[in-house]
Amino acid sequence: KIKTAEFERGVLVKDEAITESALRKGTQVVFIPDEKIFGNFHFLMEYVEKMCWNYVYLNTGLTIYLNGNKFYSENGLHDLLSQNLSGNILYPIIHLKGNDIELAFTHGTHYGEEYYSFVNGQHTTQGGTHQGAFREAVVKTIREFYKKEFEAVDVRTSIVAAISIKVQEPVFESQTKTKLGSQVIAPDGMAVRTFINDFVKEALDNFLHKNPETSELLLQKIVQSEKERKELSGIRKLARERAKEASLHNKKLRDCRVHFNSNDERSLDTTLFICEGDSASGSITKTRDVNTQAVFSLKGKPLNCFGLTNKIVYENEEFNLLQSALNIEDGMDDLRYNNIVLA
Repeated sequence: KIKTAEFERGVLVKDEAITESALRKGTQVVFIPDEKIFGNFHFLMEYVEKMCWNYVYLNTGLTIYLNGNKFYSENGLHDLLSQNLSGNILYPIIHLKGNDIELAFTHGTHYGEEYYSFVNGQHTTQGGTHQGAFREAVVKTIREFYKKEFEAVDVRTSIVAAISIKVQEPVFESQTKTKLGSQVIAPDGMAVRTFINDFVKEALDNFLHKNPETSELLLQKIVQSEKERKELSGIRKLARERAKEASLHNKKLRDCRVHFNSNDERSLDTTLFICEGDSASGSITKTRDVNTQAVFSLKGKPLNCFGLTNKIVYENEEFNLLQSALNIEDGMDDLRYNNIVLA
């Protein structure tokens, strides 16, 4: 059967009787923003679509149609990782499910760590106790499985992971519910940390025993990360000193006042123009908006470092300064510009 109702500014304006329906079961929502309430509004469709994808990843079998586009996931968090991977992966995605918990992870060829975490269907973009517990549990389980005391950074470098848990009466650290603060799964229940640790210890250990090919590839990745870290330690120190020195009088970068990792309302407009040579950057510098637009000058065509190790980036002074300007040495979390334009 079907029931239709329409509301306007909180008031029921249309209430139709229940009728027979030939449609499949489901709910249709039509939303037209009220200009008197929302003013000069616009939709960020990229963001809305990302939320729809997250809902279907977290509710396998659910189908959402948005403006004629279909969103559907058969394999939950496994699909989330598959569709968001930006590069190659070193072994097939490890996908584990239990009561009130689901996780998936693999290692790529990028640097840093990448996480997608959820609580009761809410995307906790800033992580929280569940994400912290997962990071800790993976390292602990892997150390015990291989019987080696690996450094945590070597285990987690290049990891891409997704975790979803269900918590009774969750406590968030912010009004926007982007960071979980709950210490327990339920009132008078098990600690979030213990719950995740116990699940990962059992499920991941079992998986690695049953899939020796994956466990061998994972071991190779950790050993490789360890080797690279040791090689990089000396170079990185020198590169940081250079970047620090250069940032005081970095002629390459003409910075702007607002940055993407700030709380300024203009943060989404922040843009870095990367130019080839000083003459090209000169004209952009004269016409830019100094509040949100920055300019970085290259000497010419830079070295093609695709597929090369991080060591190459640190040894190349120009790349090292660019990495410092973007603030991406330890990952994308503190990226300083929302838009990067190769001009």
